[in-house]
Amino acid sequence: MADIAIVTDSNSGITQREAEELGVFVLPMPFMIDQKTYYEEKDLTQEEFYRKMEMGAESMTSQPAPDEVMQLWDSVLRIHDELVYIPMSSGLSSSCQTAQLLAQDYDGRVAVVDNQRISATQRRSVMDALFLAREEAMSGLQIKQYLEAEKFHSSIYIMLDTLTYLKRGGRITPAAAALGNILRLKPVLQIQGEKLDAFARARTAAQGKSIMTGAVKSDIAERFGGQEENVWLDIAHSDNEEGAERFREELKREFPHHEIGIQRLALSIGCHIGPGALAVACSQKIPLQAR
Repeated sequence: MADIAIVTDSNSGITQREAEELGVFVLPMPFMIDQKTYYEEKDLTQEEFYRKMEMGAESMTSQPAPDEVMQLWDSVLRIHDELVYIPMSSGLSSSCQTAQLLAQDYDGRVAVVDNQRISATQRRSVMDALFLAREEAMSGLQIKQYLEAEKFHSSIYIMLDTLTYLKRGGRITPAAAALGNILRLKPVLQIQGEKLDAFARARTAAQGKSIMTGAVKSDIAERFGGQEENVWLDIAHSDNEEGAERFREELKREFPHHEIGIQRLALSIGCHIGPGALAVACSQKIPLQAR
């Protein structure tokens, strides 16, 4: 049986400390802030990132240099037979396509998974990969094929606290942002597959959370076979721990049999939406886990 390592990037929300505990490897993602490069968790914490945003710093996502990716892979392959690399969705970054090209030089020892996920759902893919490697003894290629076959069985719904950062990134016009902020609108966005799209508009945070909860119930009923116990639920946030805790208590009343985890949204999302956002992620358990 091959010794399979699981590797991801920091867009998964898995910290370096958690990676050590889980036995996985995490590549820190770079960000440009006021034209200076920082690496998540290496020389930039989430708190520092959002403080810089609130002070008006210009921020943008980037992707790791090819040699940074290969250095990590090389170090992992010195102690493991193969590795499965789970980067953020190819629809949101070109880092996945770059990794696929780099993997061609590794004689089949690197399997790059393009399963269109990010943040909480990407984290679930890492946990699924660990299960498939350790409990099902799958090869790297088999894990890749399995995860890609299940790739659309997840959703993230995100309620924004402000439209300011969408305006700053050029995703909406200044006039639309100003009107939305005056009306105190709470846009709800959706990540399903490869795109970050508008989903709904709420007039209050309570209404926004109700919309997201309803969307999860609809996904369970219409997309995930109607079996609540076969779905993972997670809450994510951008610098909004208190709001996330309150939202978890509300969700527990709707889904009393679920353990609902809380994590931070990937900074690659936070870069566009700013602090204060709340999200709920639902991911269907892979069939082998639901036996």
